[in-house]
Amino acid sequence: QVQLVESGGGLVQAGASLRLPCTASGRTFDMGWFRQAPGNEREFVAGISWSGVSTDLLDSVKGRFTISRDNAKNTVYLQMNSLKPEDTAVYYCAARRLANTDYRNPIGFPYWGRGTQVTVSS
Repeated sequence: QVQLVESGGGLVQAGASLRLPCTASGRTFDMGWFRQAPGNEREFVAGISWSGVSTDLLDSVKGRFTISRDNAKNTVYLQMNSLKPEDTAVYYCAARRLANTDYRNPIGFPYWGRGTQVTVSS
């Protein structure tokens, strides 16, 4: 079993930056970030392979968000720059113990964190 703990969320103004770390209790392969705003379905944001060579980002965050990982710390990071009010959501970290190039389907991730709230004011 893998436990995931996210942190780094908060209330910021539009244009600000936040970095969300997610630490896993054990080794994982692919990891990802999803978000869910009130009344919306959970949405893919970013995914990364164990090596960090393969990444994927939601089109609307490309150029603003980056995903990276430090395997020595079992931690994945979501760096969010130029935040917009539409980025407001609960952000969830996800992980799996296998490699798959499809990071966008939440069904493919068996392990989830409890989420961290990101609120961007205009």
